[in-house]
Amino acid sequence: MVMFGDAFRNRTVWLSGHTGFKGAWLAEWLLHLGARVHGFALPPTEGPSLCEQLNLTRRVEHVVGDVRDREQVRAALVEAQPDFVFHLAAQPLVRRSYHEPVETYATNVMGTVHVMEALRHLEKPCAAVIVTTDKCYENREWIYGYREDDPLGGHDPYSSSKGMAELAISAYRRSFFGGNAVRLASARAGNVIGGGDWAEDRIVPDCVRALLGGRSIPVRNRAATRPWQHVLEPLSGYLWLAARLAAPEGAALAGAFNFGPGASSNRTVAELVQEVLVHWPGGWEDLTDPDAPHEAGLLQLSTDKARAALRWSPVWDFGVTMRHTIGWYRDARMYKHTDNFQRLTRQQINQYCESARTAGHAWTRD
Repeated sequence: MVMFGDAFRNRTVWLSGHTGFKGAWLAEWLLHLGARVHGFALPPTEGPSLCEQLNLTRRVEHVVGDVRDREQVRAALVEAQPDFVFHLAAQPLVRRSYHEPVETYATNVMGTVHVMEALRHLEKPCAAVIVTTDKCYENREWIYGYREDDPLGGHDPYSSSKGMAELAISAYRRSFFGGNAVRLASARAGNVIGGGDWAEDRIVPDCVRALLGGRSIPVRNRAATRPWQHVLEPLSGYLWLAARLAAPEGAALAGAFNFGPGASSNRTVAELVQEVLVHWPGGWEDLTDPDAPHEAGLLQLSTDKARAALRWSPVWDFGVTMRHTIGWYRDARMYKHTDNFQRLTRQQINQYCESARTAGHAWTRD
């Protein structure tokens, strides 16, 4: 099956954040597509790490670095001479941003600026996709999906740092990359789930840790509604956006894009936990704290622009997403060797691609 117009085969990709959850899935998919991947990130976290489970530090050009260090970023990116750049490195947690606001802004705002500064030193064509979040919008808790031209903002340090990053991306695009060989786009998605996420303060990892330990699942915000999507959904959007951006007519796509699931995937945390328990029986307890730091109660995106400009749309519905997510964790319990994790992860990538091909998605045939 030819995917994404075969845009990545034998091409060089610089990927920041490959030691994180989304970055590890993207690195694995890029390797599957035949790309030469140069990873730049902090070391994998202690304990379970999808990057380590997939043995990515030995399968990509692995550079340990911090996006807050401007010179480190410039040196790594320019040395790689990439055809494509995906910037995913971030401080990604809302609750941590309340405890570490300075670090959050330094990573998410200045880290993004450092990547764009490095791109200014690149004297060759390059398609760059910088990933932010659905939380970059000024959230009014309304039932409508946010569009790419809606106001940016954010109640908490994490959300506002991503809004600031989007403003910086827009300024750099218009100030420095208008007639440049580098084409710059941003991608907004959030609340991704999938096998191999072991982060703190995320509901699916919290569920898995509790179930593995024979405990009830702790649920701290049962009524919050989110647009849950499998991690492969936005990644297919990032890859297709980059491939189209690099095409001869791709300059018109240099802008912001939302990637989100269908409306039926907007579910409460309580509904998600109940679906987890369908695939892995257990119990849960309500630990909702009315005095907890603010987190958005309702948030969803409009993906009309991605549908119209890229012919991109989500592939898996909520039920299929949950089946594959919990299935990954349940199957992984018996694995020790990295070959098994690679096989399991590649299998899910192939299943996702086959579902997309059967449904006639543009990136599977163009």
